[in-house]
Amino acid sequence: MLAAVKGIVQGNTVVIEDEDIRDYNGTEVIVTLLNSPQRKAKKAPVDWDSFVIPSERGKHVDEYMKEMRENDRL
Repeated sequence: MLAAVKGIVQGNTVVIEDEDIRDYNGTEVIVTLLNSPQRKAKKAPVDWDSFVIPSERGKHVDEYMKEMRENDRL
């Protein structure tokens, strides 16, 4: 037997209103989605460099980090 009913997806469940399908309990089904969800527009990439304030320390970060690590013990 072939039956078609309309429902709404809620989480991982299809909720069917206005139909009684209890007689089909345990029957194997195929669910066909009538419309696809809208794809979200891709976000523009963040320009991280626009948040940076150039500094002398930033230009020489490798030397600064080496100095900090070498002088971390008393």
